[in-house]
Amino acid sequence: MPLKPDDIRKMSPEERRKELMKLRSALMRMVTRKERGALKEVGKVKHIKRDIARILTIMREYGEI
Repeated sequence: MPLKPDDIRKMSPEERRKELMKLRSALMRMVTRKERGALKEVGKVKHIKRDIARILTIMREYGEI
């Protein structure tokens, strides 16, 4: 389930950084599996990218980047 902007805003800056790192590592694993042809749910890559973008946008709003 995608992260909602309100939920991201309620997180502390440290929680946002941890979530961002977790999503980035998940994206790397999924892209690798996709390239090998082992990933069946290709749409999840798109959702993870959007969640990363949402977190980065909100981090910029709060001046964390």
